[in-house]
Amino acid sequence: MFRNEADLIIGFNYLAVAALETDSVLLADGFLSTHHHEAVRADSPYELARRNRYSYTRYFNAKYHRRGSLGEKECFLLNVEGLYHVQALLNYIFRQGLHHGMAVTPFGYKHCSANAIFREELGKSTPPALIDDSKRYLYLPCNKQHFPLKYRMSSEGLLLREDIEDTAYVESVYVSPRNFLFQMNRISDAKDIADQQKENSLPAVTLESVERGVPGFDPSKAFIAEQGRVNKNRMTDIELCHIIDDVILPSRYFKGATESSLYLLPERKRADLGNALWQEFRNVRYRHSDSPFSEKTITEDQLRRCLCIP
Repeated sequence: MFRNEADLIIGFNYLAVAALETDSVLLADGFLSTHHHEAVRADSPYELARRNRYSYTRYFNAKYHRRGSLGEKECFLLNVEGLYHVQALLNYIFRQGLHHGMAVTPFGYKHCSANAIFREELGKSTPPALIDDSKRYLYLPCNKQHFPLKYRMSSEGLLLREDIEDTAYVESVYVSPRNFLFQMNRISDAKDIADQQKENSLPAVTLESVERGVPGFDPSKAFIAEQGRVNKNRMTDIELCHIIDDVILPSRYFKGATESSLYLLPERKRADLGNALWQEFRNVRYRHSDSPFSEKTITEDQLRRCLCIP
């Protein structure tokens, strides 16, 4: 769903616009290449998801010369109620980058709202460079060019999460910066579930329940990542998509063309490219090479995913 950093930025911005349109309140979010999570207070969560998906799909399809729907037909919705349930949900969303092996701490992954909480107390209150107001429209839906200026936008085009999300409420859930840091660094255990079970009769919020809608997710690897044992040599989807979209396609398939896109290649050619890249990756593991695959490892499933091969 997100092939580069710009897509991840646009993804959050479009979510923020959809939240404003539906009078929804964003509490936390986390964006990865294949999916995103958010905690919201909303009267119409499905309408929020529908508007967000529709606007982002239009952007993605236009950018990559693609047609059709994007992602699954229905959003995954989990209702929570109670302090411990809400805190558990927030914990998992803030730590999404950690659980998926993108960073060794929640604060090391920038496409989530972990760094928007207790900013002053944690020494993160320095305001970022802001974009010129005349360029804001480049990072917003075409029909929302006059998004309120009180919501600041960074020089990268990202609406600031501390302006968009109800950080005051989230901070009240954690009570103190000390507890927030503890929760971001804790190891998931049975006590967390027990506290929720004492609170009310709703099912406890767990990593498995939050990630239930993510195909192929392995919770056991996420619990290993909680201990800081993240494989730094693994190439991310965004890095692999960059190699495919910005290096290989323009040089091998679209020489001299003004635009190139993976979706302009027939599935057969994508499969052939996948086989060639996988062979190249296997070869460079055994000898020195200037190949882009010489530094990090990839998996077959990841390669198929980034080449959009069923």
